[in-house]
Amino acid sequence: MTISRRKFIHTAAAIAGSTAVSPVITGFTGIRRPAVPHAADKIRVAAIGINSMGWADVNAVMKNPGVECVALCDVDRNVLDKRAAELAGRGMQVKTFSDYRRILDSKDIDAVVIGTPDHWHCLMMAEACEAGKDVYVEKPIGNSIAECRAMVAAQEQTKRVVQVGQWQRSQKHFRDAVDFVHSGKLGKVGLVKVWGYFNYGNPILKQPDGAAPAGVDYGMWLGPATKRPFNPNRFHGSFRWFWDYAGGIMTDWGVHLLDYALLGMKAGATPKRVSASGAMLRNPGAETPDTLTTLFEYDDFNIQWEHVIGYGAGIYNRQHGIAFLGENGTLIVDREGWEVVPYEKRMQAVPLTKSSDNGLDEHAKNFVEVIRSRRMGDLHAPIQVGAEVAILSQMGNIAYRTGNTLHWNAQKGVFDHAEANKLIASEYHNGYKMPRV
Repeated sequence: MTISRRKFIHTAAAIAGSTAVSPVITGFTGIRRPAVPHAADKIRVAAIGINSMGWADVNAVMKNPGVECVALCDVDRNVLDKRAAELAGRGMQVKTFSDYRRILDSKDIDAVVIGTPDHWHCLMMAEACEAGKDVYVEKPIGNSIAECRAMVAAQEQTKRVVQVGQWQRSQKHFRDAVDFVHSGKLGKVGLVKVWGYFNYGNPILKQPDGAAPAGVDYGMWLGPATKRPFNPNRFHGSFRWFWDYAGGIMTDWGVHLLDYALLGMKAGATPKRVSASGAMLRNPGAETPDTLTTLFEYDDFNIQWEHVIGYGAGIYNRQHGIAFLGENGTLIVDREGWEVVPYEKRMQAVPLTKSSDNGLDEHAKNFVEVIRSRRMGDLHAPIQVGAEVAILSQMGNIAYRTGNTLHWNAQKGVFDHAEANKLIASEYHNGYKMPRV
């Protein structure tokens, strides 16, 4: 029996939404499993959503020997034609589609890169896995806790290779910094400060609704999101500031940086309490807060997230970063490198060690290597890793949206607050199945 894509994601999400991040699904049959590429075989890749990071991702994947991009998909014909022309200028002719389902139906495609807005990630990734494709999916993996759980369930059932676009997992200097934290030289770490201060240019001001640009399939762009008139603030470049499609800076930069806070502290998405305070001080035409401080409380340490839009310098004069505050000193790491600043003379300083590799290229290389080897344990950012930090980030957003300090029941996978629990799930519209908790 072959299951429909919608039935698969509906059932997977229902089971995954019950309690755990990594559930087991039984009873599915007929899932398509094409032959696994051998070392000498071509890996044929398609990209879905190619306006921004999806384009960077597929180009990084194509740098690996034996990888060929054979198809592109985007709901904006202007973007699609532009990217196809760029590849043609490099001697590559590709098929183009506006409906991603044509990509998934093709037997001539082995893997897909998903670079769409966040609200599409869950459905596309689960359907791609069911179609027998390996997947590179952008972060954050889902637009709700329930979606994250459903995506884990889909991968575990189909056994496809799924790499999440948290490419800092492939940068050596981040791994070296975490190894130093684990060495114990900092002494007990009681607080991890994680921050992002970003100067994104002009504020997002309110704009009137209007017609979608020519060449844009706006209905397909919305997909499972609430049906609304087209508004330029909710489209290319700024969709991230609206709850329908994403979770703002918290789930954008947050999943990159909080990921290493969790890794350094050997913690998971199981804080005892979560609280958040923020405001819309700069972007009155958006929904997600441009200024936010969130506290994740664990048994013997805290993780604090902070972001501000409109400023170029942050803590330790770094735009972004993670600081592990220990008894003997503080380790600071960002995309430029890492260093240790001692307290008094309790330990030796570690001078700034700068990054020496391209994280995105290394991440794409790791994805391709695991497609060939099928050694899932070698993936640098498997779906379980992506789910853990995305769920934590969603917890922070839910605390902000409810205005409450929330207690998390790790055993049941829910809050002690009815309004907060309603935000664990996503509301799907326009005929799409909704993941249920």
